[in-house]
Amino acid sequence: MRHRQAIALAAVALVGLTGCDGPDPNNLETYYDDPVTTSAPVHAEPRVSQAQAAPEKPAVPDLGPLAERALLTDADVAEEGVEPASGEVSGCLADGPSVGSRTATWRYPGASLLSHRVLAFPDRSAAQAVAETECAGKTVSVPVQPGVELQRAWRDGKTCTVMLAKGSLVSELTVSASTEARAVDAAKRLLPAMTAKLTAQQ
Repeated sequence: MRHRQAIALAAVALVGLTGCDGPDPNNLETYYDDPVTTSAPVHAEPRVSQAQAAPEKPAVPDLGPLAERALLTDADVAEEGVEPASGEVSGCLADGPSVGSRTATWRYPGASLLSHRVLAFPDRSAAQAVAETECAGKTVSVPVQPGVELQRAWRDGKTCTVMLAKGSLVSELTVSASTEARAVDAAKRLLPAMTAKLTAQQ
C-alpha cells in the first residue's frame, strides 16, 4: 500500500514540473531570448536648413545705366563753349552705397566749371531726396520745367546749383562762374537740355 502511494506522489510531482510556464533556466536557446518590443518606432522630425528658414533679400537693381542715359553729353553743352574736364564733381545732394550715379564735368575757357550729375535712388523717390536736401546759399528762381516732379535751385557766391527730380532720378547741375549772375544764366540755359534727357528716361 505504501509503495502505491509513493508512485502516485511521484507522478503528480512530475506532472507539476513539466506543466510550469516559463523558460528553462538551463536551456540557453530560450532563456536569453530578447523580449518582444511592442512600442511604435519614433520618427525624427525633418530638419529645416537656414536657407529655407530665412528668405533671401531681393537684390538691389543696378540703376546706373538709367542714370547714364539722363546725363548731359558733350553735344548737349557744345553751345557753352566748354571742354571736357576731370576732377572733383561739386554738388550738395548726398548719395549712398545703394545709389547709382553718373557724372560729367566740363571747363569754360576761363576758370569756370560746369558739372552734371544724375543719381538714381532705388529705395525712395527722387522728389523725396530733393525735398530733403538743403544746399548752401539762397534759393533762386529758375523757369519751371515741364514733366518734372520737383525742381529746386540755389546760388552761393559764384556757384549756382539746380536739381530736377522725376521718378527715381535726380538731375543735378552745378555751375561755378566768374560771377554769380553768369553762373545763374548758364544754369538757366542748360535747364531745357537737362529736362529733355531726364523726362525721356521715365
